Amino acid sequence: MNARLALAAAGTRGPVLAAVAALLVPLGPLAAQQPDSPDRPDTVRLAPIVVTATRVPVPLGSVASSITLETGDELRARGVATVADALRDVPGAHVLETGPFGGVTSLFLRGGESDYVRVLVDGVPLNAPGGGMDLSSLLTADVDRIEIVRGPASVLYGSDAVTGVVQVFTRSAGRGLGWDASAQGGSFGERAWSARVSRGGDRTGLSLGWSHFADDGIYAFNNHYRDDVLDGALTLAPDGRTSARLSARYTNDLYHYPTDASGNVSYHNQWQSGGGLVASLDAGRWLTPALEARVLLGMTESSGRVDQEPNTPADTTGFYAFRSFDRLSRRSADARLDLHAAASTVLTAGAALETEAERASSLSLSSFGPSPGGMTVSRWNRALYAQALAEPQRGLALTGGARLERNQEFGAFTTWRAGAAYHAGAARLHATVGTGFKEPSFFENFATGFVVGNPALKPERSTSWDAGVELVLAGGRATVGATWFSQRFRNLIQYSSAPPTPTSPNYYNVAAAKASGLELEARVAPAGALALSAQYTWTNTEAQDSGYDGAAFAEGQRLLRRPTHAGSVGATARLGAGGSASLTAYYTGNRVDEDFSSFPAARVVLPAWVRVDLAGVAPLLGRKHGGGAGPAVALTLKVENLFDARYQQLLNFPSRRRGVFLGVKLAGGF
Repeated sequence: MNARLALAAAGTRGPVLAAVAALLVPLGPLAAQQPDSPDRPDTVRLAPIVVTATRVPVPLGSVASSITLETGDELRARGVATVADALRDVPGAHVLETGPFGGVTSLFLRGGESDYVRVLVDGVPLNAPGGGMDLSSLLTADVDRIEIVRGPASVLYGSDAVTGVVQVFTRSAGRGLGWDASAQGGSFGERAWSARVSRGGDRTGLSLGWSHFADDGIYAFNNHYRDDVLDGALTLAPDGRTSARLSARYTNDLYHYPTDASGNVSYHNQWQSGGGLVASLDAGRWLTPALEARVLLGMTESSGRVDQEPNTPADTTGFYAFRSFDRLSRRSADARLDLHAAASTVLTAGAALETEAERASSLSLSSFGPSPGGMTVSRWNRALYAQALAEPQRGLALTGGARLERNQEFGAFTTWRAGAAYHAGAARLHATVGTGFKEPSFFENFATGFVVGNPALKPERSTSWDAGVELVLAGGRATVGATWFSQRFRNLIQYSSAPPTPTSPNYYNVAAAKASGLELEARVAPAGALALSAQYTWTNTEAQDSGYDGAAFAEGQRLLRRPTHAGSVGATARLGAGGSASLTAYYTGNRVDEDFSSFPAARVVLPAWVRVDLAGVAPLLGRKHGGGAGPAVALTLKVENLFDARYQQLLNFPSRRRGVFLGVKLAGGF
């Protein structure tokens, strides 16, 4: 497929509008004129089943935590290619992308730090030990659904689940034999392909998929990106009491980038690569009609490399080259018993074991000579946890739980959580309160050389609560909700460039902060073919104890890179049989950042920005055509940044301008 389609953005709106018209004109009148049918519901879905908040399947309306559910089919129909972009629609979530595709992509949830969210794929954590997570390589091609839990969840997930959990569930086989494939290309030299085949029956199911994404970036040189993903899932149900699912996901990505930490474009030979394998086995068996035993085994193997070579053979002054390599390994086992003590009561008791290991090496080349570094470290976590879900009376659901964690380095730590959800007519009231924690990173614990780690560090901790109301209106065609949250963060780990003695560590538990805010969201389905949505978050953050960093973490000042105001509005319409169009506008208010081009770095305020995205699907062929069975074929269009806004998510790192992308999707099976 040609990597550069003729409809690539050329800086004017004419080609964009022509492409939009070409996609929408053949689709015919809105499907609102068609009668309702079971596969075309005309009301908002109110109570799907979710599992991330409680680890057991529970109707969404009975969960006390604030949850957002997004399906892979809906995301792909809207042209959302990455999990990071999917999270932009979530109340309380702020996604920060460093320039083009492949740049470091972070998630700040409810004003917390970017390492305060546990990110899971089929139950297995992707975070580096200590919570660090780069979302740039998470694509949506293999996503079945994403569940986002806002609020502390360390009771069930341990470290890193301070402000929430994001769990990606990958696709499984449906019944029969099925396949699908897609190809897309356009602006920035983008080219994307995916293919999947699956076979499912009463007892077994197998799904295999592959996706590839690449583009040429936004800078004039040294700025291309590639990401390949292979995934598979095998499901087994040998009898009515036993089930198992084995899943695996392998990624490999390569990113060339010319920028330094200040955003200066100067490196011609700098790149980084990463990837690895994430695998899980989730199995369960009903020991009695009321008692189920489940075990989740997880494995993560990942590696990363950074290579900054000299720009020219004459580049031999100062620090002119740098190379690093690291390999991370996580192994986990989680076993639990779920006792269904009554029709509306579930008691859970579980035990978890996790091992973490990292091997890292680095080499700096300068006119002063080579400077090597490295570390080989490991540690374990053990935990016991318990949870109770109960519905003592109709419409009232209660949740409570506690966890005792023992870490090889910092010892024992206890967390707890409680919540309630109450239905009163068309209203649902919900509230939670609890604690969370984040373990130190390996570098903070064990660094050597220019920086000295501190093995005596304690975990960062939080105490949080939230309360909200959700109203169902217009006979189920609309829902509106509001949630207030408040969080306190203590024992924050900070770096000191001037420790008490030359041999003292550089990291200490000294800082504190708080974050509170209001989340508003609404979903409306005024007609069978049209769905509207909106979400807005007001967030107030403040550093309460600056510790050693009075510049970036100034006491009484806003925390860096977290906007006070943020939100999105969207509209999706079904157009004909199998067609759709969507329009989404994202808003991010001003926020404080630091300018690292000077020393000491100065605090600056980045202006607000708005980005509008358009996407559509136009079916060409249905599953039945020409009198026989055949594939479904559809054209796709996405226009990102429709009005060509200029903005920066991170200071001195420009975001992508307008991009136009065309593609084709095929699907078949029997």
